[in-house]
Amino acid sequence: MTDRASQAVGFGKPPKSAQFQKGRSGNPRGRPRGRKNNIPYDHLLGQMVTIREDGRERRVTAAEAFLLQLTKKGLEGCSASARASLASIEQARAAKRAGPDGVSNFRIVRRAFGLCCIVEDLGMAIRVNATSQPNVRLELKPWVVQAAVDRMVDKQLSAAEQSIVVASTRTPQKVKWPMWWSVAS
Repeated sequence: MTDRASQAVGFGKPPKSAQFQKGRSGNPRGRPRGRKNNIPYDHLLGQMVTIREDGRERRVTAAEAFLLQLTKKGLEGCSASARASLASIEQARAAKRAGPDGVSNFRIVRRAFGLCCIVEDLGMAIRVNATSQPNVRLELKPWVVQAAVDRMVDKQLSAAEQSIVVASTRTPQKVKWPMWWSVAS
């Protein structure tokens, strides 16, 4: 009777041949690791959204909108947002520097503190021929030159001074020179 009871087949009692063997999984391949853990960032952040800036609407990716919002909050004084936006900027820069084989390329730049660094960091000028020490120079961006020329109401520059200003402007053709300006750009 015990032998027959152990071989009974029915609901909740599969035959011995179909039962799981001891020490072996009933689902050997199982669910792939991490299949359900990953959030589909690429899909979510790649979607186009509409944002409003200065009263105008424009379409950007969700990732760009997120970074814009994070940066805005960071500039308003939220230190957590500032740290997060700086971290994402560094991550983007690292990804941009990565070569085709996925290995990051590092460029070490020795930067002394001075007027050159400040002007570049503020976006007022661009360093030209940075690798050639005797030929390195700064070229001013046109908006800076425009602002300076617009402030010169009473004073006019000599032709020699005007040629220096034109030569040190990155794109002099974008500047609206005053009527008294004699040197061509």
